Amino acid sequence: MAKIKKGDTVEVISGDARFSDQPGRGVRGTVQWVTPKSDRVVVSGINVVKKHQRAVRAGRTQVQAGIIEFEAPIHISNVMLVCPRCDERTRVGYTWLEDGRKVRLCKQCGEIID
Repeated sequence: MAKIKKGDTVEVISGDARFSDQPGRGVRGTVQWVTPKSDRVVVSGINVVKKHQRAVRAGRTQVQAGIIEFEAPIHISNVMLVCPRCDERTRVGYTWLEDGRKVRLCKQCGEIID
């Protein structure tokens, strides 16, 4: 079971903004996707990068040329889960319910996150 899942609200706890117009430490966002193999997450509005894309025609598909902005993955250790109940960033614990399910637990307020 992962400590951070898709759809969770997280807060950036480490890292600086690369440029003045990008948010850095202390900014919150929603997780778009998680890659557990590389321990990376993509958070909406965080680590937005620009890619200069050349027009490429491969088969029947054609890629649009220009400058493309997208959110790049950041390491999972640089973000912390925000508890939906107490609205604070928190560490995540686990507990077992009586029906046998394993759920995530907020270490600050003790409430179940899932």
